[in-house]
Amino acid sequence: MNGQFKMECPKCGQSIECPVDSRDQLISCPTCQAQIFARPVDPAYPSQAKPVAIPNPVRPKTSALAVWGLVLGFLSLPCFSLFSAIPAVICGHMAQSRITYSRGSLGGRGLAIGGLVSGCLAIALAIVCLIRVPVLLTTGVPYSTRLRETSHVKGRISNLRNIDRSKAQWALELHNQNTDTPTASDIQPYTGDGTASELPVCPNDSNQRFDTSYSINNVGIEPTWKNDLRICGAGRKS
Repeated sequence: MNGQFKMECPKCGQSIECPVDSRDQLISCPTCQAQIFARPVDPAYPSQAKPVAIPNPVRPKTSALAVWGLVLGFLSLPCFSLFSAIPAVICGHMAQSRITYSRGSLGGRGLAIGGLVSGCLAIALAIVCLIRVPVLLTTGVPYSTRLRETSHVKGRISNLRNIDRSKAQWALELHNQNTDTPTASDIQPYTGDGTASELPVCPNDSNQRFDTSYSINNVGIEPTWKNDLRICGAGRKS
């Protein structure tokens, strides 16, 4: 035994007795016939170490908070909902923290970042909408009112000019003076396509009648709109 040492075959684990002079030489295992190096496992030869089995890597588990953060973040984008965007941001932050301190046992960092980004984007869009909607409501209604009033003013001016032209045509055909005042029936044939034409009516007149909308006045004075406190004339050109 003094001229021999013991070793184990790294392939089959069989105990082998080898001569001392065969140390670090290639020998054949008598059991599995594997070619191995003769290296003792006796404490007198500490250079020999037993092979260490390498465990199979464990796949990290996906964080449930990361999944929920991504789902809530995507749900908040179409409707800019703060009720799902804020939980998405919270879940994303918590998932990242847990993944960092799990030492590889938890995964899904990309999902957590996706939920965090989509949640922050939805919050930003919701804030913009909350600011813009009142502004649109406060500016849009007056603008539509001004637009409608502008259309009515243009209609009134057109009607006043039509009445003024009708008065001039009536005075020209009947040889009337500037001090003569025609009636509504006098100018009606000249306001359109004959006696059947309708007299113009102001768009803002609740009665929708000619006599409550306009004042004809005499030939030398422009017609006026009765409802206008400023008495807007037809703008007759000299």
